[in-house]
Amino acid sequence: MKQCPICFNQQRFSFQATVLRKHRVDYFYCDTCGLLQTEKPYWLDEAYQSAIASADTGLIQRNITLSKLLSCTLFFLCDRQGKYLDLGGGYGILTRLLRDIGFDAYWSDPYCENLFAQGFEATEAMPPFNAITAFEVLEHLYDPLDFLKSSLVKTGASTIIFSTELFHQAPPMPKDWHYYAFSSGQHISFYQNKTLIYLAEALSLTFLTCENFHIFTNQKIHPLTFRLLTSRLRILLNLYVKKKMRSKTLSDHQKLIS
Repeated sequence: MKQCPICFNQQRFSFQATVLRKHRVDYFYCDTCGLLQTEKPYWLDEAYQSAIASADTGLIQRNITLSKLLSCTLFFLCDRQGKYLDLGGGYGILTRLLRDIGFDAYWSDPYCENLFAQGFEATEAMPPFNAITAFEVLEHLYDPLDFLKSSLVKTGASTIIFSTELFHQAPPMPKDWHYYAFSSGQHISFYQNKTLIYLAEALSLTFLTCENFHIFTNQKIHPLTFRLLTSRLRILLNLYVKKKMRSKTLSDHQKLIS
């Protein structure tokens, strides 16, 4: 038994699995908020010898898809001229794609080298941000509530847009869910819908969700509006957003060479 970092009730043993092909790791489940996570992860230094797992062949495609979905969200639900920060920004692909569309986006990631958004790293002088993003970040966190609270405070944001794949009801068997990512050892916390509800309530924010795309915000957003923006209609909406926004590709180039 161990304490849940979200609702602070006791977690119970769920199963054991082999991580990084050699570590036998216990997984614990919280019946109250639905969080599933590993024992305290002692193998992370080894797991993060490469910040991006070499087997992650879908990295580029996911960032392209996210940039289209996110651009509609920022344009219609946030301030299109606002300032945005991508936490856990990896190689900077998403930040660069958002700037290419025309959003004033910045990068932050203490564990990865910024390759594609150099010159647009966040600084302490930049807050407040209109919103922060954290795509494929929460599954890497041992204390997600503390991360979310501190991130919102440090950035001055009241909206966080993020992704993580959810499971439903009981934890999936180890052989039945690819998202455990045992071979990389980087995924240590796993969520379901009620877990995110607990997190939103702890942050005093509203929770909106569509499949693996989620928002915590203090804004009043009609659920129907959110569903439309995340539906197939977003394909057409994305074309409208690109037409209305002014790409920063050329202006960023001029800034970097000046």
